Amino acid sequence: MATSTKLESVLTAIDQKNAQDPNTVEIDNCSVAKELLYGQRMSQRLQSFASEASEHLQIACRAQHIQRWAIARKDYPMDRAGYKRWRSDLAKFHAELTAEIMAEHDYTDADCERVKHLLQKKQLKRDAETQTLEDVACLVFLEFHLDDFASGHSDEKVIDIVRKTWAKMSSDGHAAALQLSFSDAMGALIQKALNP
Repeated sequence: MATSTKLESVLTAIDQKNAQDPNTVEIDNCSVAKELLYGQRMSQRLQSFASEASEHLQIACRAQHIQRWAIARKDYPMDRAGYKRWRSDLAKFHAELTAEIMAEHDYTDADCERVKHLLQKKQLKRDAETQTLEDVACLVFLEFHLDDFASGHSDEKVIDIVRKTWAKMSSDGHAAALQLSFSDAMGALIQKALNP
């Protein structure tokens, strides 16, 4: 993917925000800020999935979870309505914060609005870039987070979440997901989800 100096500056600024995450994960015996790692994985997956992605999409992918820890799930009712409101508030927060960073690096109002549109997943299934962002997020979830999710839930819940994830993806996303490596146990659950 081609990058400009301006784009690199914005991606670095997003990384600096995410490096403040108090939540960490262990990678190769090193402790890494959780959302910093997530943003970098999003960019890496975008590179392999859509190598000609626009600057808008590159920024949105890196900022998908920017400072996600700032709005805690526990501060919302622990029901479906509370979950949906939390996710909606997060999307607006990510969009506004990313637009502020972009404006500081001389992106136009139109550029900022476009990235806000993407981060709020507007016109999913109808806007190709919004769909690509969703595909990348789903691929990162399946590759890096499904096992953790599965460790705390029943097989039935894992099958349900795989089906819901699959429903959000495009045919290109499905093809990429089928190329990922899974454990035998997880692969069997995924097959059950896709072939009921």
